[in-house]
Parts: sequence; structure tokens; C-alpha cells
Amino acid sequence: MDKKEYLDLYYQMVVIRRLEERAAELYQQGKIGGFLHLYIGQEAVSTGIISVRRPEDRVITAYRDHGVAINCGVSAKEVMAELLGKATGCSKGKGGSMHLADVSKNFWGGHAIVGAHLPIAAGLALGDVYQNQKAVTICMFGDGATNIGFFHEALNLSKVWNLPVLWVCENNKYGMGTAVERASAVPEIALKADAYGMKRDQVDGMDVIKVREVAARMLEEIRSGSGPQFLEVVTYRFRGHSMGDPERYRTSDEVRKWQQDDPIGVYHNYLLAQGIATEDELQKTIREAEEEVEEAVRFAEASPEPAPEDLYKHVYVSETC
Repeated sequence: MDKKEYLDLYYQMVVIRRLEERAAELYQQGKIGGFLHLYIGQEAVSTGIISVRRPEDRVITAYRDHGVAINCGVSAKEVMAELLGKATGCSKGKGGSMHLADVSKNFWGGHAIVGAHLPIAAGLALGDVYQNQKAVTICMFGDGATNIGFFHEALNLSKVWNLPVLWVCENNKYGMGTAVERASAVPEIALKADAYGMKRDQVDGMDVIKVREVAARMLEEIRSGSGPQFLEVVTYRFRGHSMGDPERYRTSDEVRKWQQDDPIGVYHNYLLAQGIATEDELQKTIREAEEEVEEAVRFAEASPEPAPEDLYKHVYVSETC
């Protein structure tokens, strides 16, 4: 990467962090309704992976999707407007936090039902095979989804048909409030790929450069015909499962221990140590990212609500579409 690319990764991570922090504030003010699952602590995962995808590569994820949307090119304005349920949001204010999507950017959405999007990912990849496309489908999901029937059905089918899918498990150590070790007979999630004869790897999800390097290699191998591969990214969410989480299942000491490896801080130190950027340049990047998020908040709050008649639009797709 050149210097601009290194700084762009930093910028994206800071935008995600600040957007999530502002979203939490707006939720507490009653301006965001429903559920809100924050990505704070996991920014290096989607930033690293999506930085090496090609435009034709599809991305689909679960409900912790704000950061993934930003990395895919959905603007902070559109994301924030969607969170506030405004007509200018990427899903026209109808989807909210868990259903961000923009097909024009090959981002096929966040999905609220645990594991249900995995078979959709297999279908997207199968469509690309039929059309002789060289695209790879990147499917991201949490550790809790690996105990769901959809997970096993989708992985099995992808291997039987040799589909171009990169299965990405964001193992943040907890499925809602249950530790991985208490819910999964195989706590090292990557080993589950062995049941389907699938090539696998595991990476430190708090280091964006490590994530990027492993993802780049695996995507290239899949594109070259290796078939589906499985990547477990070991990460940690600093906030609760959702905004209503009392977090009685983990200690504050545990959270503080993980925060010492804050992915933004780790990357910040890397850029300084490698002589890629100065502290002044990084502080300037932070200020620019914060201003983008504040502008997004202003835009979202000033945007109109969806009109009542919009409830009946886009329910069905006509043949002319």
C-alpha cells in the first residue's frame, strides 16, 4: 500500500468508531428506536477484509452491520439517516440498524435472524458461477451462528458445489451473553471447517494489517478455484451485545484487558513505528473523521421521515424491474 491507502484504513476505522459512539448517544436520547448493536472493538475486522475485495465481490453480514456498510462505501450520512429511520437512509428508513444494504455497492445487507443469511451467501455465489463471474462472496457472521442449522447447510453446500465463498466468523467471544466455551462443543471455531474438508485459517482480529494480509491471500486462492474457505477472526466487542445489555456475564477487568489491544490504537502505533505517518497527520485524520460523522448526524436529524404511502412501496418487484 502507499501512504494514502494506509491512512484511508485508519480514517475508516475512526469513522466507524465515532459513528457508533454518536449512535449510542442518539439511542439514549430516544432518537434511534429498536435494537442497536455496536461494532466498537471490531473495526479492524471488516476494514481489513473489505479493503482487499474487488468491486465485483459481494459482501453480506449479520446484524452488527454499521461498520461493514461504511467499509463497503455506504456514506456515513446514509448510515446515520437509516439508524434514525429517515427517508434519506440507505434503506429509505425502513430497515433501521440491522438492515443496512446497498446493492449498487455489492453490499447485500445486514440480516437480523441469526445464521439466516448464510444460505443466501451460498446462493449469491452460485449465481456468480452460473454467470461465469470471477467474484467471491464474503459472508460475515458471529460465533453464535456456527451452532445454527443454516451454518452447516450452507458450508456443506458451498463445498459440494465448490462455490467461491469466504466464510468469515467474527468470533467476539460471546453469542449474546453466552461465552463460546459454554455454547459450542468446539470452541476453536475454525476447526468446524474440517467437517467439510474446507481450507481454514485464524487471525488476530485486533490487528487490521494481519486481517488484511490473510484475507487477501484467501480471496486470491478462492478466485483461483480453490473452492470455499473459512476464516475465524478472533476479536472482541467493547460494548454490550446491544444497547439494552446489562453485561452481567463478563467482568469489567476482562473488558479492560481487551481494550489494551484496541484495534485503532494498535494500528495508530503501527503507523508511527513504521514511519508511515506522523502524530500530527493521524490527529488530522481523526479530526476529519469526526467532522464527517458530525455532518452525518446533522444531515440525518434534518432529513424527512418516510411518507405514510412509502409503506406500500417496494413490497413486490415488478417484471419490468
